[in-house]
Amino acid sequence: MATDQELITHTVHDCFEGWHDADVARMDRALHPDLVKRPPAEDGGMILATDFLVEACAEGEATRAADRWVKIGVADVCGDIASAVVRSVPYREYLHLTRAGGGRKIADAPWLPP
Repeated sequence: MATDQELITHTVHDCFEGWHDADVARMDRALHPDLVKRPPAEDGGMILATDFLVEACAEGEATRAADRWVKIGVADVCGDIASAVVRSVPYREYLHLTRAGGGRKIADAPWLPP
């Protein structure tokens, strides 16, 4: 059986690698249906939801990215909730995850857009 850290890391890889590869099933598997991604309020950026992200993934929005590295740090795990910090080009995201369907789903993600 996978550890919490492994489940979280797997979920984050599904999200980011699915995004870069336009693999809708993989990305959708990682996202909670009620996910909200928020930029800082003063940034004026868009608040993103699961449906928008999955649609953008299907359109190949991120397949043009040349640099696809992802560094994942699991910050905390407490029962059914967890948080992770993801560093990638060009994003920095603080993910909040919840246990769902035998794995983990990303439920909330404050992020810094490029």
